[in-house]
Amino acid sequence: MSSESTEVWTGWYRDRRGAEALVITAGGGQVAARVRGIEYTGASFASLRADGGAGEALTHCVLEWDLPLPVVIDGTSQQATLSCLLALGERTDLNLTLHCGGAAYESGIAGADFDEALDRVRQQLPPGAEFGRRPVSAAA
Repeated sequence: MSSESTEVWTGWYRDRRGAEALVITAGGGQVAARVRGIEYTGASFASLRADGGAGEALTHCVLEWDLPLPVVIDGTSQQATLSCLLALGERTDLNLTLHCGGAAYESGIAGADFDEALDRVRQQLPPGAEFGRRPVSAAA
């Protein structure tokens, strides 16, 4: 991953064995997460695998993280937070919630497509409002 296009997010990993802090990196077309000392990498969250993609898939768990996402409303940038909740199991379910200006805009369950979920959130913003930048695609 190139350092100039890599984003780092912190959050939580939960499964039947408990919860622990999590660091996620995304960039260069790859997503990576270290869970209980094992590095999982893949082109998307749904494809995270141990040992550089050759090992066991990351599944039967929930990943939760927040990322800053500025929103431009009437030409003024406001700091907002995008809360991400991803359940990896038999299915991959992603829910995004944007907290901005005292309001919350939710994607609903969006299957495994991060960009689709983000677009659902964008469509709920007030007329003329846009994201100040797009987060590195962390295609679920």
